[in-house]
Amino acid sequence: MAAVEPDNSSRLDDRILGLDALDLPGFGRTSKWRRAWRAAWPKLAAVVLGLAVWQLIVSSGWKPTYLLPGPATVFRHVWDDRHALSNGLLTTLRRAVEYYALALLAGTGIALFASRARALREAIVPLSTGLQSMPSVAWVPIAILLFGVKSQAILFVTLAGSIPAVVLGTVSALDSVPPILVRAGDVLGAKGMAMYRHVLLPAALPGYLSGTRQAWAFAWRSLMAGELIVSAKGTTSLGQLLSAYQDQSLAADVLAVMLAILAVGLLMDGLVFSRLERLALSRRGLAAEPS
Repeated sequence: MAAVEPDNSSRLDDRILGLDALDLPGFGRTSKWRRAWRAAWPKLAAVVLGLAVWQLIVSSGWKPTYLLPGPATVFRHVWDDRHALSNGLLTTLRRAVEYYALALLAGTGIALFASRARALREAIVPLSTGLQSMPSVAWVPIAILLFGVKSQAILFVTLAGSIPAVVLGTVSALDSVPPILVRAGDVLGAKGMAMYRHVLLPAALPGYLSGTRQAWAFAWRSLMAGELIVSAKGTTSLGQLLSAYQDQSLAADVLAVMLAILAVGLLMDGLVFSRLERLALSRRGLAAEPS
């Protein structure tokens, strides 16, 4: 007797439904935990792979362990230094949020101003590209000369490193708006700032968020460069801890601070900017709702 597959009827029903199944409630949906796991496992796999490669390099004896300690030693120092790391992390995160907000305001304003005049745009965009290509540490000497060894010097370095990225990202987002939307807005009477408010800015939002995501990376990198070299008095930051541990040749503590810096960058990108970008895309039917 031939065996009968029990799921033939269900398979046939799925084929008959075809595209109509897309309208059924719950079709194609997965649980929140499954979506979270799908999003998290590639990142977890990358972390495990990185730790494995790190441990292999340490085990090879390429450098003595007091210069290149293994992951277990570094994580133990992260725990031992948790109070200093938490204090430095709070100071650095506060600066990052404040300085990044200023960079967004300044960069977005410059880009909007430049987009209204073609000649001004052709002058600002190449200048911003050139400024963005400069290493962050190149701004430190002039910052110290202008402001001394103070937090204002760190602010200057962070803004100099991140504002060009905001300008370029905003201009690129505005340029990507389909011309037909601009013509439709013009026909409907959107002029001047009304065109920006009701047509250009909403249409450019996904591209703008992508630009701000990149600008955050520049701001975070520039902030680290400023804190590493400019030791403002009366504060404890991740950059200052990194410099102090390097002066004392404490390799494990240096790597512990580096792990904290890397963790903040990954968490900000994954929990804030990626979710905002997916949310903006999903509102336009271009991506699934973030889990």
